[in-house]
Amino acid sequence: MHSLMILMALVLAWGIRLSFPLSLFPWINRWQRSLVYFLIPPLLLLMTAIAVILMGYHGEMLGWPASRFSYLLSIIFVSFALIKWIQLTYQGWYSTQQIQNYPQKIIKGYTARILDTTFPYSAQIGFWQPELVVSQGLLDTLDNAHLNAVIAHEQAHANYHDTFWFFWLGWLGRITFWLPYTETLWQDLLLLREIRADHQATQEVDPLILAESLLIVAQEINKISTLNPLGVVEAAFHDINTANRLNERIEALFDESDNLGFDNFDGRFMLLTLLPLFSIPFHC
Repeated sequence: MHSLMILMALVLAWGIRLSFPLSLFPWINRWQRSLVYFLIPPLLLLMTAIAVILMGYHGEMLGWPASRFSYLLSIIFVSFALIKWIQLTYQGWYSTQQIQNYPQKIIKGYTARILDTTFPYSAQIGFWQPELVVSQGLLDTLDNAHLNAVIAHEQAHANYHDTFWFFWLGWLGRITFWLPYTETLWQDLLLLREIRADHQATQEVDPLILAESLLIVAQEINKISTLNPLGVVEAAFHDINTANRLNERIEALFDESDNLGFDNFDGRFMLLTLLPLFSIPFHC
């Protein structure tokens, strides 16, 4: 029966991903759509594996005997997930330790670590309370108005705790890299993360100034890519992975809608991932 549970979870996870619409949704629906399709399959598989481990390989479930194979398979998957979590946690910790070597400076009212490079670069580095990192190249490249726009964008990342939440999303993506559209959805979420930060920044700065800042930094994107990335706890203004989707960020900047859908996530979809845990009482 446990093997059947695992098979059903796999079929459902693949089915959800294969039903992923490739056409772009309107902004107001896109955030929830991408989160739901990205989150539910890995969480469903993880909860199924945990349920099987908790029930063990002895006894029966609804008259069907438990099996060592399903138990062992679940142990392997959860162990793999745990190893990936340890790896990512260490990478994140190492990144936060690296930036402690950078000198600090007050930039537009915010304490920032200054990276000694000519490339224009800014990012939030850390977990729940990240630190702002700004390169000397960015300070030399941008005037006060454009620098204000970049700092406002980075502060939006901090307000949303993007480095923390995307650390966990990145972990789920890595343990289910083999599911369909994992990379496509991940890249879309990265883009939407930047659009959300842009949208909040426009509450403080002119969207045109922020768009100009994007274009200025984009001109140096190839040079920036030679930097050593600071990894899984980085939310950067330039976002190398989505630089080729700059037009979408600029388009969203000038969208006149007051709500782009970032506050519309309906958590009831997540209840589906808890279904395997409700099967535990039926094991005896």
